[in-house]
Amino acid sequence: MPEITSIEERLVFNSRGDKTIEIDVLSDNKYQGRACAPSGASVGMYEAQSFIQNDPELTLKNFKGLKNKFFGIDSSDPKNLHNAIKTVDPSDNYSVIGGSVAYALTIASVDSAAKAMNVPFYKVLNPKLEKISFPYPLGNVLGGGAHAGPGTPDLQEFLICPVKSLSIFEAISLNSHIHKEVKKSIEKIDSKFTYGKGDEGGWAPAIINDRAIELVENAIIRCGYDPKKEIRMGIDFASSSLWDNNRKVYDYQREGIIRTTEEQIEYVNKLIHDYNLIYAEDPLHEEDFENMSIITKDNPMCLVTGDDLLVTNTNRARVAAKKRACSGAILKVNQAGTLYDAMLFAEECNNNNIKIITSHRSGESVDNHISHISIATNSLMIKTGVVGGERISKLNELLRVSEYGLIEGMAKWSNVS
Repeated sequence: MPEITSIEERLVFNSRGDKTIEIDVLSDNKYQGRACAPSGASVGMYEAQSFIQNDPELTLKNFKGLKNKFFGIDSSDPKNLHNAIKTVDPSDNYSVIGGSVAYALTIASVDSAAKAMNVPFYKVLNPKLEKISFPYPLGNVLGGGAHAGPGTPDLQEFLICPVKSLSIFEAISLNSHIHKEVKKSIEKIDSKFTYGKGDEGGWAPAIINDRAIELVENAIIRCGYDPKKEIRMGIDFASSSLWDNNRKVYDYQREGIIRTTEEQIEYVNKLIHDYNLIYAEDPLHEEDFENMSIITKDNPMCLVTGDDLLVTNTNRARVAAKKRACSGAILKVNQAGTLYDAMLFAEECNNNNIKIITSHRSGESVDNHISHISIATNSLMIKTGVVGGERISKLNELLRVSEYGLIEGMAKWSNVS
């Protein structure tokens, strides 16, 4: 078993230019693993706390005094490393050591172990996995909300998924093709479009929500594909950012529309029905398990997905399963804290037939570990964006994995097409 023999830590910057923490783990004095903690712009209230007192420097300084406690631990065992972290930080949200440290340390450890064992990263997490089914790439082609500037849609992401693709290469190619066509579509309606993009690389035009989804649909059609069968669309509503808890309404400030909960449910159901959406993320705010179950029941052909609702938290996934509040679940390791936390969440979802969508964050690095995590957890989809170095790195890693010769094809879901 490979053992952690040294740890190095540093402040670096993510794709938004914000400070974050990167950690190197050395196993057996020879095999280096590295991981950089990402961060989100749309953050659920139950997520792990990234930094102590919201201070990256303080978090790093604190970890320097603790890191020797992790020497000698088997770097291939996320559970033991998780337990060691919990002896230092017994809090529920990693407020003592910082969620960024918990993330980077546990990912870097497995990265190091994979090199020491001469196996792919995903194999360390799921040793019994013999054949690979690739997740469908879920691509952000147009954005708004917290990921884009004023004037853009209230809804956060307009997404595409090439459900008829027979290979990961074809699927990535199609997403890129549609992304380019969306740009051309925007140019036709806005001669002054400056090619602005949101944090995750989706185009960020000054249009309203309904016009945005129509534009994406038309772009798919112009590329020669059926948006209701071949390249299906999805929306990340990020509804917690729209929810006004005092007035108990969804406030679409950019569009100047107020919706009650009943009106929000009606609006979501209409979009799913009219466009045959394959994916609807956080269509209601992060506490509304009960009404999420209504949308899920009404739309069996759509992955009604919890992100802020679940925040990669096993206990919340258990509640969602009991209430049948969602059919899909976003997995973001840094929401949970440690890699072991995230793997427990994945196990809970898989045991309850909640399909996993492994996801990047809006503030990312060029790390590609989530590609392997999506394979190890049997994710139906991977949400990485379409363009940008920190997004492409994940997609290109899937292409490298496709060379291993152990491929079954794309992920399976009875409702995917």
